[in-house]
Amino acid sequence: MTTSPDSAEPSNIQVPSTSQAPSNSQVRANTPAVDFRTVDLRGRSLSLAELRGAVPRARQQTVADAEQKVGDIITAVRQRGFAALSDFALAFDGVEQAHPRVPAAALRSALDGLDPAVSSALQESISRARRFADGQRPADVDISLGDGAVVSQKWVPVARVGLYVPGGLAVYPSSVIMNVVPALAAGVESIALASPPQKDFGGLPHPTILAAAALLGIDEVYAIGGAQAIAAFAYGVPGEAGTPALEPVDVVTGPGNIFVATAKRLVKGVVGIDSEAGTTEIAILADSTARPAFVAADLISQAEHDPKAASVLITDSVQLAADVREELELQAASTKHSQRVREALSGPQSGVVLVDDLDQGIAACDAYAAEHLEIMTADAPAVAARIRNAGAIFVGDYSPVSLGDYCAGSNHVLPTSGTAAFSSGLNVTTFLRAIQVINYSEAALGQVSGHIVSLSGAEDLPAHGDAVTVRFQGAR
Repeated sequence: MTTSPDSAEPSNIQVPSTSQAPSNSQVRANTPAVDFRTVDLRGRSLSLAELRGAVPRARQQTVADAEQKVGDIITAVRQRGFAALSDFALAFDGVEQAHPRVPAAALRSALDGLDPAVSSALQESISRARRFADGQRPADVDISLGDGAVVSQKWVPVARVGLYVPGGLAVYPSSVIMNVVPALAAGVESIALASPPQKDFGGLPHPTILAAAALLGIDEVYAIGGAQAIAAFAYGVPGEAGTPALEPVDVVTGPGNIFVATAKRLVKGVVGIDSEAGTTEIAILADSTARPAFVAADLISQAEHDPKAASVLITDSVQLAADVREELELQAASTKHSQRVREALSGPQSGVVLVDDLDQGIAACDAYAAEHLEIMTADAPAVAARIRNAGAIFVGDYSPVSLGDYCAGSNHVLPTSGTAAFSSGLNVTTFLRAIQVINYSEAALGQVSGHIVSLSGAEDLPAHGDAVTVRFQGAR
């Protein structure tokens, strides 16, 4: 459930009021048809490079302008600290801000005012995410390579993390859970969370965001949005005139728009990051056994995130493709965010990919490397086992992506834009470091000393060998 719009990139999408919603027939009469395009790969033998070029993709965004703007934001935060953050809150969010730290009383109030049904749902989501995260921590290992020769690897949590939860077109308490739970499972002791200030809520983040943080015991929360939040986490902000400092972190995680992703790219190396996430995407591999209504509903569920969201159907059934198109028209007409959905489904990033058979469909899936991949085929578990590239795989008719967004126990912060071919979703190891420990005795070193001298000579680094031989020439 990677997101895009955020406080540093105001959206001009107008969501119609639900108080006097038009009928389905009125909506269909007054809105354009969904232009869900077709990419026909049938009868073509394509290389991996050709497949990657053929599957639907969003038009490449220009980052040069974003980099200049984000670079200026980072410089301002480093030079002017909280004063710069206040200026950005006013410019981007329309909020006057003395200090971005959310008071403890506001966190308690948000939790106390949380709708009981939402509270119950968040607690169930937290419980399932914790059980999955607790099972992810890798074991430390000790390997004996001979008497007195032991090499170990231990996993150590980073000391402090900064977690970003976006604002924009929706509210994302689920992203609080997805960021916080694996950090806690890793053993991180210092966790800070930032989310954009909201003018409608007195300059604080959305109360449901605050309530989710309070449920998880996170009390260091900041009303900071966009690239400026990433800059503040990476470099810290010194305290002034009695105001508390915002200490720098070791790792920054969380999705956001192009400005957030660009900021993470620019601070990478100063801090660790999870990924440079782009707009959300779903691919569905389906055959003639799939239910068109289910397929269409799941494509729409991702399209409602953002007009640039990607929804892709990969199938060898022309009839299924036609039936899904009919369902998309029906369901898009009645969904709340119809305009947003139609724009996403009609964009170059969305469409049907027609393939000859299941083998070509699997190859297309691996070339696309979807953030979310659903398998709706006969023997879906066996097909899912053949997939190599995906952020998360949802198997069968009753594992929709929205399950993973909220209550599956899995994490919804996942790689996008084809990066699932080489990267993983957010998990416990994001917040851990593997430290190798070497413990050799004198005798154990002596057994390999000749090899070390030989290799150091081969690399023309004789002092490396001398550092070993000196230990066997008597004490000095």
